[in-house]
Amino acid sequence: MRIEVHLSFNGNCAEAFAFYKSILGGELFLFKYEDAPADSGGTDPSFGGRIMHATLNVGETSFMGADAPPQWASTPQGFCASIGVNTVEEAKRIWEGLSADAKAIHMPLAPTFWSPMFGMLIDKYDQPWMINAAAPEGYMPG
Repeated sequence: MRIEVHLSFNGNCAEAFAFYKSILGGELFLFKYEDAPADSGGTDPSFGGRIMHATLNVGETSFMGADAPPQWASTPQGFCASIGVNTVEEAKRIWEGLSADAKAIHMPLAPTFWSPMFGMLIDKYDQPWMINAAAPEGYMPG
């Protein structure tokens, strides 16, 4: 079983996923509403160039997203996409990228009692993120 994150956007999914790819690397796939078969139903012609489905495969994981219909678009709340990395350096690199023009920093990237580097933010696309560096065996803060 795999649990994957699906992010909703209000018309800027392609831009956001290009931004995420520039930080995380991986392989990006975009499928536009206008590419859907005409008989697939439920596709609003005004959506044309918006993204029906995006997938960014990074390592052995992937996350997805789409431009939501206006009646479904809302600012995310009640969850965070979480990125777990093996090193403090990788956490800092990803933080630097995602925090560029961030809407909010909820917890600055810093050591915690469970991780040598952890932080929480809302990126410039209104998506909430947590970055967590794995603690080496025997990790003790301070």
